[in-house]
Amino acid sequence: MPWRLGLRWTSLAAILCGAIWLYWPEPSADTNTVAAQEDIQRSNATYTIRFSVGPFYMPGTIPFGLGKPLEGMNKVIQAFEEKYPDTHVEIVNVPVMIREYLVTQLSSGLAPDIIFVNVEDVWVDVQKGWYVPLDKFLEEPNPFVHEKGDPAAPGYNQWWDMFQYQAISRGKAGPDGKTYCISLDMVETGIFYNKDIFREAGVDVPRTWEEFMDILERIQKTGRLPLIMHLDWFNDWAVDLFIDQMYHDILPGIDLFKDPIREPYLQGYLDWDEIAFLYQKGFFTSRDPRYAEVWRIMKELKKFSSDNMTTSDVVREFVTGNGAMIWNNSCLTYPLTADPEIDFDWGVFYLPPFTKKTSPLAPETPSPMCVIGGSATQFEVTNSAYNDTGDPDTSVKLQRTIAFLQFLTLPENCEEVVNEYSCFIPNIVGVPVLEPLKPFEEILKREYTTTKFTYTFDLRFGEVQRRALELYLMGGMSLDELLVWQDKNMDAAVKNVMQRKGVDMDRLQQSWDALAPMRAQAIGLPDED
Repeated sequence: MPWRLGLRWTSLAAILCGAIWLYWPEPSADTNTVAAQEDIQRSNATYTIRFSVGPFYMPGTIPFGLGKPLEGMNKVIQAFEEKYPDTHVEIVNVPVMIREYLVTQLSSGLAPDIIFVNVEDVWVDVQKGWYVPLDKFLEEPNPFVHEKGDPAAPGYNQWWDMFQYQAISRGKAGPDGKTYCISLDMVETGIFYNKDIFREAGVDVPRTWEEFMDILERIQKTGRLPLIMHLDWFNDWAVDLFIDQMYHDILPGIDLFKDPIREPYLQGYLDWDEIAFLYQKGFFTSRDPRYAEVWRIMKELKKFSSDNMTTSDVVREFVTGNGAMIWNNSCLTYPLTADPEIDFDWGVFYLPPFTKKTSPLAPETPSPMCVIGGSATQFEVTNSAYNDTGDPDTSVKLQRTIAFLQFLTLPENCEEVVNEYSCFIPNIVGVPVLEPLKPFEEILKREYTTTKFTYTFDLRFGEVQRRALELYLMGGMSLDELLVWQDKNMDAAVKNVMQRKGVDMDRLQQSWDALAPMRAQAIGLPDED
C-alpha cells in the first residue's frame, strides 16, 4: 500500500508461528471456576462483548508449557466489569490466522466484537463495512486517563499518545487511510547466541558484517553449526535487512512519496507504487547492481547455516547446544529463560552493518541494521460491536467495546497482561520492559526498514520468490539464473498491481525528476533503458 494507504508490515503469522519453539498451551484446573463466574456476570449484563484474545494471552493457558497458567487478562476484565456492571466481557477461543473462518463469521454477522487478527487481513475487506474505524477514538482523550486529571499524562489529550512505538502503530492505516488496529505490543528479531560456544571459539559479538562472517567461519571450523536459519527467514527478514543496507544511502533520491502524517514517524519507506515505478527505471532488476548484491551476500551467509531449512526443528538445534546462533524473534526469550533444562549461557545481539568490504556499493559510513519487527498482538473491532442498534453512532455496546480497549491500554493493565511472561515488548508508554527483552527494546529504537519487499505485491510474488530462492541457496541455480527468475516475477507482479490498482505515474515521474540532483553523485545506479 502507498503511504496514504498504509504499510505492509512483517507478517505476524511468519514472524510468530514460523519461528518459535512452540509448546501447546495447557488449560488451567481453574477453568471451570472462571466459567462459572462468567455465567453469573453474563446473567446480570445488558451488554456482552465477545473478545477473541488470541493465543498469547489466553487465560488459563501455560505459555510454551512452562510456568503457571496465565491470569492477567482475566484480572483486567474483572476490573473493567466492576466499573461497568451492565457489561460482560466474554473471552472466545477462535481459529487464528484462518481466513475462511474470518470471512464466514464476518459476513454472517457472528464475528467476535473484538478480534485478534493481522491487520493485513483486515485491509482487503475494509470496503465491506465489517470493521469499525478507530481514528476518531484514537484522536480523542482516553477517558480513563483524562479522569485522573494529569494533563501531562499520555492519553490525556489523545489516546494515540499512549502508544510507545508511534511509527509502527500509526503505520497500520488501511487502504482507505483509516486505522482499524490497536497494537498492544511489539515483536522483533535478533541473533540468539550460545555464550559458551563463543567463549570456546574465542569470539565475541561482532561489530561489522566482516567480523560476523569471520566468527561464523571460526565456529564452523570447530565442527559446530554456526547459524541456524529457516528458509522463510531468508525470504523475509534477510531480504528486508539487506535491501535496507544496500539502498540506504541512495534512499533520498528514490523515495518518491512522503506522507505528511506518517513521515515524521517513518522517515522514508518504499511502498508498492514506488517500487512498481522504480522497477520500470531498472531498480530491483538484473540491471540493478545493488539488487544483485543483496542475493550474492545472502548466498555467502547461507554457507554457514543449516542444510535443512524447511522441515527440521530449527529451534531445537539451538536449545540442545548443537548450534552456536539462531536468528529468531523475541518469543524465544521465554522458553530460554524459563526452561530448567537449558544449561548454557545465552545472549542476544542484532545483525551488524555492511561495510565497503562487504560490497563496494554499501554505504560509505556503515548504517545500523534496521527494524523489521512490528505489531504482535493486534486487536480490531468488528461490526458485531454495534449490533445492539445496528448504528455505530447510537450503539452503547460499541461505546463499551471501545472503553474496554482504552482500559486495556492503561499502563497498569497493559503491564498486567503483556509482562506476565517475557515474550513481547509493551507498546504502551510507561510500561516497563522485562529484563530478558531489553535487547529487543533497544533494537526497536532503530529506524524502520526501507521496504517489506516480499510482501510488496500479491501472495504469488512472495511464493515464487521463495521457491526460486530455495533453489539458489541450495545450489540449484546460479545468481544470474535467480535474477532472471526475479525479473519475470517482478514483471508479472508489477503488471498485475498496476492493472488492479493503477499507479499515478505522472506524479511519481514528477517526483523522480525533482530528485535527480540527489541521485547525480550516486554510483551503481541501474541503466534506465
